[in-house]
Amino acid sequence: MGQEKDLKKKRKKRSRSNEKSVELVVADEAKQIQQQQQGQEKVIANEEDIQKPKQQQQQGNCNPNKKKKKSQESYPFGNYKNYYGYRISNDMDEDPRLKVLKKEWFQGKDCLDIGCNSGIMTIHIANKFGCRSILGVDIDSSRVGDAQWHLRNFVRKQNHAKAGEKKSSSDGVVHGSELQSISLSNGEVKTSSAEARDLFQIVSFQKENFVHTRSLDKNRYDTILCLSVTKWIHLNWGDDGLITLFSKIWRLLNPGGIFVMEPQPWKSYEKNRRVSETTAMHHRTIVLRPEHFQEILLDKIGFRTVEDLTSSLSGVSKGFDRQILAFQK
Repeated sequence: MGQEKDLKKKRKKRSRSNEKSVELVVADEAKQIQQQQQGQEKVIANEEDIQKPKQQQQQGNCNPNKKKKKSQESYPFGNYKNYYGYRISNDMDEDPRLKVLKKEWFQGKDCLDIGCNSGIMTIHIANKFGCRSILGVDIDSSRVGDAQWHLRNFVRKQNHAKAGEKKSSSDGVVHGSELQSISLSNGEVKTSSAEARDLFQIVSFQKENFVHTRSLDKNRYDTILCLSVTKWIHLNWGDDGLITLFSKIWRLLNPGGIFVMEPQPWKSYEKNRRVSETTAMHHRTIVLRPEHFQEILLDKIGFRTVEDLTSSLSGVSKGFDRQILAFQK
């Protein structure tokens, strides 16, 4: 009996030791597997780190001729770079609005163009109608720089055409009095006659926020233009800004002076209301709609008469068929 008990005890000890050894083996194997997995993860991570710059380099080199997409530029004041490219197509010889403007409003007169953008219309008015002076103002210094460049370029081409005409005359060839026609859509203008005029003495441009500026307060003008600008002033400065615009134009005009306005319709406001947080905010609070402008200018601001020039306007680009009104102080 005693021997059998001893044998049983020895068997139990052996089984326990075997179980412990199995547990140790399993634990060791688990550790090894875990270490292997960690090692593999490190290798994979290292490979990914190595491959990332390679992939980026490959992506960058896959199409070297592909241009990067430019971030969409915003023009919260309507200060578009190629504004006249949108308004004037290549088959037009001049801006259609010039056809409805009257020469007597500009000839020998001091004029102001509010929101002149790149100055094409300003220069063309000076050249076609013979202003004594015309100042173009814009809130964007880049557009003012464009306008000054266009003025230099116009005068250079005008002088070149004049020199060519003189040469033709000396050769006995008659080409008429019209100078070389230059594409308006490319930011240039068409000259109207061979008569030499120093446009540098007539046309000037400067950066101004017309609503806030005081630098023009002492000036007086015979004709003031505000073409497709009212919407941008309205959206950026609200009803108060619009009334400031109209009141300041009234003060700057000489008695009997002319204010030419091309207001954008309300649907145009809807289209551009989200160009900035400011425009979105003012769009929600605007009370004075474009259809009220004529009444405001006559009854509140004090203009005596208004002439609607829209019926005479033709050939405008799609989306720019807007009302043009001429008010007299």
